[in-house]
Formats: sequence, structure tokens, C-alpha cells
Amino acid sequence: MKFNTRTVVQFISAMSFVFLAPTSFAQEGENLVPNGSFESIGKKPKRLGKIESATGWVSPTGVRADLFVETKIPEIGVPDNAYGQEDPQEGDNYIGVTGFSYGNKVPRSYVMTKLEAPMKKGMKYCVKMYVSLAEASKYASNNMGVMFSKKQFGTESKVPIIEDASIVHLNNDYETISARYDWTEICGTYTAKGGEKYITLGNFASNDETRFERMKKDAKTKDIRVKQVISAYYYIDDVSVRLLDQEKGQKCDCLQEDAGDAYSTLIYQKSFIVTEEMTAKEKVDDREVYFAFGKSKLSAEGKSSLDFIAKMLEENPNKKLQILGHNNAAEDEVGAEKSVYADMDNNRIGVVMKYLMEKGISESRMVPTRKGSKETQEHGEMDDDETKQAKNRRVTFVLL
Repeated sequence: MKFNTRTVVQFISAMSFVFLAPTSFAQEGENLVPNGSFESIGKKPKRLGKIESATGWVSPTGVRADLFVETKIPEIGVPDNAYGQEDPQEGDNYIGVTGFSYGNKVPRSYVMTKLEAPMKKGMKYCVKMYVSLAEASKYASNNMGVMFSKKQFGTESKVPIIEDASIVHLNNDYETISARYDWTEICGTYTAKGGEKYITLGNFASNDETRFERMKKDAKTKDIRVKQVISAYYYIDDVSVRLLDQEKGQKCDCLQEDAGDAYSTLIYQKSFIVTEEMTAKEKVDDREVYFAFGKSKLSAEGKSSLDFIAKMLEENPNKKLQILGHNNAAEDEVGAEKSVYADMDNNRIGVVMKYLMEKGISESRMVPTRKGSKETQEHGEMDDDETKQAKNRRVTFVLL
């Protein structure tokens, strides 16, 4: 679901202290996240769902996140609380959000605050936060991340925020952030589009694009007596955004590799020419949808091609559509060790079918066909290795 931004009176009130300070310019090394470790507390919380007690922070949807502090109230205590046992990564406090639940049975929660200064276009920022899976979690999931925006989100509906995350863990698999007894660093370099003022934390992908694993109890979790929740619940602490000095070649000191150096983000695209002489089959068979490495998210160009195919299927109600999913050899190699990159051909087929069904095309008219990396795309003489690989990350079509 895309959000319409609106003024949140509660948020403006909570953030009023920000406007009292001179925050027009960000300095290298300065943390732009106010109260990034949730140490500044207004009225001390007495129950779950009181994220607003952490100065400057709110939940942008109708599901309120939780603040955990040193207190005699068992459910919101540190280190022991309703969801498990964890010492803070920094300071004395931390927060907790629901990142995923099977079938959306438990609505997700998010936290948001205003940055100390707007981001500058083209400038690079080092972004970090730490997450820990709570022992009460029945599941672990990927896609926990950070999103920057020019405007604040605000709704009282208990719905997920579906947007493009600005930063997720490099590996972005549930195995990486399934540790229940320690903190995992989520870190990366973000290049500002310009004017971003707000930071929001949580899972911004749909359930279809979120990988999850059912967690098993071990000796330690059996000793921690908490009621299991049918979700992936994550503690969050020590959030920071710092401007990098690009002239000095400063880099983000992530424990993980820099995501920009690991895998290609290139999405290949070609022009599609439609003439009156072409048959419906020729028009459909010519279409192709391309993807980034290890991704099944549709680009704007991909959606445009699928809109065209849906229109052709409406005009030819007796025809079926064969949907052929492809991945490249590099994805096979990485997928053998990191499950999040496995079966990309099948994942891409699923995303395409879902989109077409949302456009009114019956599933019975679709014939999914997995091709893996067996069939490679034709390459031009000027294509570099990255372009060659990008051409093979695709879904192709045959009108039957």
C-alpha cells in the first residue's frame, strides 16, 4: 500500500524540540538521527506500545511500536521483557517492532523521526542500525531496513508501508538476522536524492517479497519464559546517519561488505517497437521484463510491458500465455550458498503472474515455465560483462 502523506499532530508535537535547534547544515561525522539510542525519555512508559515516550520518535501507522527501558514493569523491562531477553547495544534502552507475520495475522509496526538536517542531493551518508530477533518470535524474516523520505508518513490504519527501502542488510536473508542472543548490524552507504528529512525503520516489502523461516526452540529459548508470538519481532537500537567526506574518500565502516561493490544493480531495458503489421503473438512474444541481480521486484518499464500484455490478452480471450523465468549463472553460484538468491527464475515468474492477475487475467490462462540459466540472451559486440549478465535476468513470453 502506498501512503498519502498528511500532517500528524502527535508527530509534530513530539518533534517540536527539533525546530528549536539550528539544524540547517549537517557536519561530517555528526549523527543526523536525534535520540538514535532512545535514551532521551519524556514520560516514562508503563506498558507496551508507548514509542512516543522516546523523545522525537513516533509510529507512522495505527500499530504502535514498543519502548523498552529499565523499569519494574516486567513486560517493557531491560534486559527481560515480554518478548525475550536482550541487553542494549548502546545505552540503557531500545525499541521493538513487528517486521513480519505469516498471512499478516499480526500487523507490522514501524518507527519514524525527523532528521537533524535535510539530506543534500548527491552526498553520501553512512547509515547504521542494530537489530536482534526476540526470543518470542515464531519466525525470522529478511527485509528489515531503513527508508528516507522528504515527507512524513501518517495513517491510523493498521497496514504495512510498501515502499523501496533505502538500506537493508547486504545479504538480506533471514538467516543473517535470525540471531536471538546478539545484535546484527544493518549498514550501508546511501546517496541522497536531495531534501530527505525523515527516517523510518521496519520492513517495507510485501509479504510476497519477504523471505521467512520458522524458528525452532533451543535450550536457551526454553529457559526464557515468554509467550511465543506468530511473527518476526525485532529489537532495534543505536540508529545513526552520518555525512561522509567524499573529498577525503571517507567510506562507511560497515562490518558487512559495501553492497555497492558486491552485486550488480543494473536493470537492462530494451525498446519495443509495435507496428500495425505485427500479429498479436508477435507483439507479445517480443516483450521481455528485466530485473536487478537477486531481485524479483518489477521496474516501471517492466510494469509497462505487463500492462501491454494484459491488454493483448483481454483482446484475445481464447489465448494463453507461457511465462518463462530466467536467471543468470552468477545468481546460481551465489544462490548455492545464500538462499535469498536461489530460485530467482521461479520468483520472477510468481511476481509476473501476480501482477497480471491483479490486472484481471485468470491464472488458468498462464503457463509458468522455469528456464534457470540454461538459455542465455544474445549479446552485442559492445556489451560488457555486467550488461551480458543483466540481459539474462529476465522473464520472456509466448502467446499460445
